[in-house]
Amino acid sequence: MQSQTNRFTTILQKNKVIMWLLILTVTILWGYAWVLMKEVLAYMGPFTFSSFRFGTGSIVLLLIVWLSQKGFPLKKYWKQLLIQGILQTSIVFLLVMYGLRFVDAGKSSVLLYSMPMWSSLLAAKFLNEKLTPAKFIGLLIGMMGLLTILGWDIWIGQNIQVLFGEILIIIAAISWAISNVYYRIKLQHLPQLQVNAYQMLFGTIGIIIATLFMEWNQPIDLNIHSIYYILFTGILASALCFTVWFLILSLIDMVTATISTLLVPIFGLFFSSLIIDEKMSIGVITGSGLIILGIIVAQVTKKKE
Repeated sequence: MQSQTNRFTTILQKNKVIMWLLILTVTILWGYAWVLMKEVLAYMGPFTFSSFRFGTGSIVLLLIVWLSQKGFPLKKYWKQLLIQGILQTSIVFLLVMYGLRFVDAGKSSVLLYSMPMWSSLLAAKFLNEKLTPAKFIGLLIGMMGLLTILGWDIWIGQNIQVLFGEILIIIAAISWAISNVYYRIKLQHLPQLQVNAYQMLFGTIGIIIATLFMEWNQPIDLNIHSIYYILFTGILASALCFTVWFLILSLIDMVTATISTLLVPIFGLFFSSLIIDEKMSIGVITGSGLIILGIIVAQVTKKKE
């Protein structure tokens, strides 16, 4: 398994076209997954689905770790992996899935992928990364995008539940950003694949506990559609995509990787409009454009530095 991975890595290093095709494939799958995350709520509760999804993803990831001979993390890192799992998997996806009950899939993907803005602010505070004027301008543009989406919904008299769901998803984005900083401080020296597998395992345990408390005895409709949603998001969008993504991260700079993730909300908006006929308001389109522009301004400046 390790020798095959090394051969594949060599091919990617020599052929940038294959590299970018992989990045495009991963971001398309992640964008499409937002539609499935919305659709599955017709068959089961949001926490129940998350338990199935990340339970499946954890099993596949642990199998990949075992095949790649990464082994178990040392016991002294279990506490840090538990905290990482709660921040990156439990909190993020419990809030996102609950917010999706009220918010459109496309808009939700944009709000969650405001994460790089929060990461930049937290990195300046806790990692002593310099917040340059250009980064600050990028953050301001992104914040204007968030306010445009939320403000537009207030102006058009949006249901209070929609606004509540949007706030939950923004909190999820902040939790994701906190997990990024925590990873840099506590876990960066460990293999990325190993960290992702075990944080997902611990995060899944947290999701299952929340499910038992919040959705015990609630109906679950397991049919060909809901099982497909679980397997696609658990195996492809979670386990395999993250495995490929960590391989890509080892070969390209973080700035390029961060900017390329902006394709995810774009595909999320596209698929939600195409498949489930979600209408894009002026506020969502304008706000999405501002968020993406803000992140690009901050990240491209970082690359030049």
